[in-house]
Amino acid sequence: MVSSVSRDFVRQIEGYGLATAEILYRLPDHPGLLQSFVWQEYDLCPDFPELNRFLAFWQKEIEGPLHSVTVAHCGLIKPAELTPVNGMFHLH
Repeated sequence: MVSSVSRDFVRQIEGYGLATAEILYRLPDHPGLLQSFVWQEYDLCPDFPELNRFLAFWQKEIEGPLHSVTVAHCGLIKPAELTPVNGMFHLH
């Protein structure tokens, strides 16, 4: 049986981390109002080529002018966090 590896896992091995961006933009018909859009993709920190490509597309193709972009990034693959518990369990 041949197993396939997740594309997202391969990107993490290549150094990509999960990037999340909150994009605030102005509504074209009501420039005094801000709307929020959340973008999430695997990207390379600190240059964020995928995010920059998306923002370039936004500025070229979408009418809502950008107000601000806030980015969070989770880098390397890491072990899950463990929480100690009180007690002992026996399995037969």
